[in-house]
Amino acid sequence: MQQTSKQYDTVIETCRELFKKKTKDYGTAWRILRLPSLTDQIFIKAQRIRGLQEKEVQKVDEGERSEFIGIVNYSIMALVQLEKGVADQPDLSPKEALELYNGQVAKTKNLMEAKNHDYGEAWREMRVSSLTDLILQKLLRVKEIENNKGKTIASEGVDANYQDMVNYAVFALIHLNEEK
Repeated sequence: MQQTSKQYDTVIETCRELFKKKTKDYGTAWRILRLPSLTDQIFIKAQRIRGLQEKEVQKVDEGERSEFIGIVNYSIMALVQLEKGVADQPDLSPKEALELYNGQVAKTKNLMEAKNHDYGEAWREMRVSSLTDLILQKLLRVKEIENNKGKTIASEGVDANYQDMVNYAVFALIHLNEEK
């Protein structure tokens, strides 16, 4: 499991670097996005991955890897939005945004480590396509919860679903890195 922790950190560092670069380019314009908008962005990326996995021809020169990175980063943005609320204007400095990003990563990695311990690293035997399907399932759950105005009767909330999406996307990226 120590190997998983190192691999996780390596993948997150790649995601974090892209987040930092995009924050330099765009600032924190994402702070105006409501949760359903972030959910839809993640959905688009997951659907594209599924399409890439099923189609023989690809017309845009970006593969699964960049889309999984996008899922990680948009899911972390959603977790920040849950914590801070939506802003009317970008209201974070790049430093503050990175601190919030890192805080959500730490919480999400802790969840991964607890589940990974209990499940015995079962994800290592899963296919990337199955991880994609699980992300899509989580997205459909989040959409339903959003449609119900955040109310659940017996289910975990959207935060746990976003954290699971981060972790499934990281697992998929670890698999893709191992295939190289």
